[in-house]
Amino acid sequence: MVLCHIRTSLRFGQLVNVAVKSHYGYQWRFLSTSSLLLKERLYTDKHEWVSVEGEVGTVGISHFAQDALGEVVFAQLPDPGTKLSRKDECGALESVKAASEVYSPVSGVVTAKNTAVEETPGLVNTSCYEDGWLFKLKLTKTEELSKLMNEQQYTEFLKTDGH
Repeated sequence: MVLCHIRTSLRFGQLVNVAVKSHYGYQWRFLSTSSLLLKERLYTDKHEWVSVEGEVGTVGISHFAQDALGEVVFAQLPDPGTKLSRKDECGALESVKAASEVYSPVSGVVTAKNTAVEETPGLVNTSCYEDGWLFKLKLTKTEELSKLMNEQQYTEFLKTDGH
C-alpha cells in the first residue's frame, strides 16, 4: 500500500513536494504542475500575452489591459496567412473609452483568428485568458520568447511605471 501526502499547497506552475510512504519508509517525489495543467503565459510591455504549445502561440491582451480599456465593443484581428514580425501592429480593440492597437509579441504566420471575439468583443473583458484570446500564429523565431516577461516579471512591471 502506498500513501501520498502533499507537503506544500498545489499551485499552477509550481514545484510540489510529495511524500510517498511505502514499506521502505517515506520517499520524496517532486512533481511539476506547469506542463500538465497550465501553459505559461509570457507578456510584452504593451500588455499582450502569448502562450506557446509546440510551434503555435496563442495571443491575447492581459487582464490589466482589458481593465484599462473598459468595455470592448469592436475588435479587428489579423487574418490567417498574415506574416508578422515581433512588435508589428496587427489589429485593434475599441472600447467605449478608447481605442488600442494590438501588437504581435513574436514573429510568425497567423494560423487562426478568434472570430467569436470579432462577433462578441466583450469576450476580451469577461475571459481575456481563455475565450477572449485574439489570434494564433506559427512561430518563426522562437528565440524571441526569451525577450518577453513571465508572470512574475509582468506583475513587477505593473507595479512600476510600466503601465
